[in-house]
Amino acid sequence: MVKNVRFFLFLAALAILYIYNGHHAEKAIKDINKTSKEMKDLQYEFKMIRKDWMFMTKQSEVVKAVEPFGIKEIKEPPMTLEDTIIKQIKTSK
Repeated sequence: MVKNVRFFLFLAALAILYIYNGHHAEKAIKDINKTSKEMKDLQYEFKMIRKDWMFMTKQSEVVKAVEPFGIKEIKEPPMTLEDTIIKQIKTSK
């Protein structure tokens, strides 16, 4: 009986390690599930904000947003300015 004390202590230590490992694994799984849920929530929030931003940056929405400031949309195409010296250089080549 006395000879087997070390063996029984070894078995008790293994049992304690086994129980600790089980608790540690369960905690890790709970943390992973919690983080996964948070990530899904953040992805949903990101998609909603991106959808709103895409809507707000449409040309028609920008025109509506700046209308109270007196800024109006230009209906005619922009003028191009040409330098006569550069034009002469291009035609001489």
